[in-house]
Amino acid sequence: MTSDTKTKIRELLAEQGRLAVDVATLADGADLYAAGMTSHASVNLMLALEDGFDVEFPDSMLRRDAFESIDAIATAIDELRRTENRA
Repeated sequence: MTSDTKTKIRELLAEQGRLAVDVATLADGADLYAAGMTSHASVNLMLALEDGFDVEFPDSMLRRDAFESIDAIATAIDELRRTENRA
């Protein structure tokens, strides 16, 4: 996982996450739901991530914990990229 991935996640999160705090102040492992992200905002974020990273989240990844932190999102995206590269 690269810092570019996390930077892009932060940009998309700032646009779509509707957080109560500035994304720049959050640690990579911070709970995004505790920071104010709603389930509706997480869906918007997921769609933005799919467009921004050219990936598609399968139903099996549509879980709260996959979008709980910047680290969790980056891990999911890396997993999707590895899976798609093998296909």
